[in-house]
Amino acid sequence: MAEWRWIKVFAEQYERCGVHPGELVAVLSESASRPELVETALLAAESLQAQAFQVVVPTPPNHGPVAIRSTGASQAVQQNRAVIAGLAAAGFVADCTVEGLLHAPELPSILAGGARVLTISNEHPECFERFLPQPGLAERVGRALDRLEAASTLRVTSPSGTDLRVDLTGAPRAGSTGETSGPGTAARWPGGLVLAFPRSHPHPHPHPHPHPHPHSGSGSGSGSGSGTVQGSLVLAPGDLSLTFKRYVERPVALTVVDGHIVEIAGDGVDADLFRSYLAAFADRGAGATSHVGWGMNPGARWDYLELYDKSQINGAEARACAGTFLYSTGADETAGPHAAGQFDLPMRHCTVTLDDSQVVVLDGRLQGDLAPRFDRC
Repeated sequence: MAEWRWIKVFAEQYERCGVHPGELVAVLSESASRPELVETALLAAESLQAQAFQVVVPTPPNHGPVAIRSTGASQAVQQNRAVIAGLAAAGFVADCTVEGLLHAPELPSILAGGARVLTISNEHPECFERFLPQPGLAERVGRALDRLEAASTLRVTSPSGTDLRVDLTGAPRAGSTGETSGPGTAARWPGGLVLAFPRSHPHPHPHPHPHPHPHSGSGSGSGSGSGTVQGSLVLAPGDLSLTFKRYVERPVALTVVDGHIVEIAGDGVDADLFRSYLAAFADRGAGATSHVGWGMNPGARWDYLELYDKSQINGAEARACAGTFLYSTGADETAGPHAAGQFDLPMRHCTVTLDDSQVVVLDGRLQGDLAPRFDRC
């Protein structure tokens, strides 16, 4: 059952998203949603005297060969026109679906109605206590996004052997503090990420949704094609594979050619799991680069996977941890075709350099005016 301490935190976040008395607030959930998360989300809206209502849909069957995890692309809405219309008519949507709407195909239609959508990650509610307040986070994310938008290339290196180059030409870029910023915007909570979506897929999505940060832009063009991501990505012990909610114990070396993983090298269960899961989809898109970026949130922790049962968490906190580099495959709402499988891989101790000259992350630490007063990664 929900606790007041959680309700208070959720209400404070809603207020930052502009929720006010009398506003129409929809709480979207599915049959497999975490009950205490849904209850907390609803009671928080009611505590602000909003006109809250619930939309509950059945969790659809999984027709894939393996369990689908960590996609950020909920399949629960199933293009249901009545559900989409109801959500689009709300001023604010608290998204409590298991995977979230952030990459879901229905999101553009919901946002087109003017609704603000806050995807609440499927975490234990007490996790969100660590994300409030975050003094200066919005300003730091804005500065980081400005630099990412101005850059033409991104390079990430690490002591473990990572050396990956990303051509940012035409790449949509986004940043989120976990707060919506006006009608027709979406955000994910916890926030604290800046991201680029390299054009590694052959066909751009015709209707990308508005970016979750008010300063977000679409990069320097709308180009598409291969060749935008090249090099090696080496997962070191302590890096995270969020599909499995697992810390890497033995190195896994990924070779990326033309934006796609073409080779997985390594001994032990980590490499075996990666190969097995990726191969199960028989879909080259599952191994295509979706997005790259780095975490900015000093309240997020990389070590929290060890403190909760796997069923209690979804891994979003590790994505946003200050100074981590994030490499993701699969689901990408800015390009198609959409792939069901996804890997989210937060990596520690990396150095991220823009345009071969501007170091924004050095050995896993944010640099200059992007750095918080402290971080926990």
